[in-house]
Amino acid sequence: MAISTAHSLNPTYSIFNPTQTHLGFSQRQQVIYKARVRPSYVITCSAGDTIVIGLAADSGCGKSTFMRRLTSVFGGAAEPPRGGNPDSNTLISDTTTVICLDDYHSLDRTGRKEKGVTALDPRANDFDLMYEQVKALKSGVAVQKPIYNHVTGLLDPPELIKPPKILVIEGLHPMYDKRVRDLLDFSIYLDISNDVKFAWKIQRDMAERGHSLESIKASIEARKPDFDAYIDPQKQYADAVIEVLPTQLIPGDNEGKVLRVKLIMKEGVQYFSPVYLFDEGSTISWIPCGRKLTCSYPGIKFAYGPDSYFGNEVSILEMDGQFDRLDELIYVESHLSNISTKFYGEVTQQMLKHSDFPGSNNGTGLFQTIVGLKIRDLFEQISSSKAAGTLQAAKA
Repeated sequence: MAISTAHSLNPTYSIFNPTQTHLGFSQRQQVIYKARVRPSYVITCSAGDTIVIGLAADSGCGKSTFMRRLTSVFGGAAEPPRGGNPDSNTLISDTTTVICLDDYHSLDRTGRKEKGVTALDPRANDFDLMYEQVKALKSGVAVQKPIYNHVTGLLDPPELIKPPKILVIEGLHPMYDKRVRDLLDFSIYLDISNDVKFAWKIQRDMAERGHSLESIKASIEARKPDFDAYIDPQKQYADAVIEVLPTQLIPGDNEGKVLRVKLIMKEGVQYFSPVYLFDEGSTISWIPCGRKLTCSYPGIKFAYGPDSYFGNEVSILEMDGQFDRLDELIYVESHLSNISTKFYGEVTQQMLKHSDFPGSNNGTGLFQTIVGLKIRDLFEQISSSKAAGTLQAAKA
């Protein structure tokens, strides 16, 4: 018989039956329910086994694509909770649960407008509830998480979220509150330069949503002060930063079609070893052989080397340009080390598998894929370490 133990924050213990009851959190109270145990419905839920990953970025900067790549690395399609709110922002796969931190808005769209604040402003978000629920899930406790409805702009009734093996919290503020930041086992920041962000928003909002150029400019300018104050500073806390910049291969280019992408990796992070090109710790500039890697104008250039970032020692891997043929990516992959693949060519396989994803022909897709593999490796190391500790404690 498998049993599942639920732990409250205070701590009180009870048997948790996911089909009949839950431990729920609201913004004002915490409630414990004791269920009658029915073994045929009880699941195993080991407290403290959930690994928490934080992904921070502004809206429209590729978080959704990154999540799809990440969940694919672990296997199983990420889908909304079955039978729940069709407007849920949550994605659940066999191993991962992705929570959108927009769900912790304390003000709906009308409320923000009345108070004159944007969703980026901390005053529009409930960090106490965010902390309580992320802490609970990390400890093996199911929660009733609120839902922010992006269609209506309203706060919908909550949904039940059970502790997964890997919890990803993605959105504007995963590293803003120190309490939440300290719960993260690994953190990533997607840093899209203003020029590229503007080009992307034009492509998306004008082509797909019918917005005018003037309205796009006004939207960006209205958000920029809050973005600079509350979102952008979080990158100093990230273990890995994917920075997207205009290409340097085309002088004066500002279309955002050819990109220069940096993978900035903090040194000394437990369970994480930075990726390197050719020779670890060296400074490398590499233009791949054109006979082995097909690429049209303006070509492809890689760079690698040590640097400092917000006072931290980092390694930086950079790619400028784009691929013409993804099957030839194996040539680049063979020159990279510490990419945490399980077999030769796994990066190339993942890229080919999702060739229709945005960024699959440039460094955004390549580095998102590599970071996904590194997170899988980190998860396996942490799990092995916990298992070894449990075994050692049992022997003692």
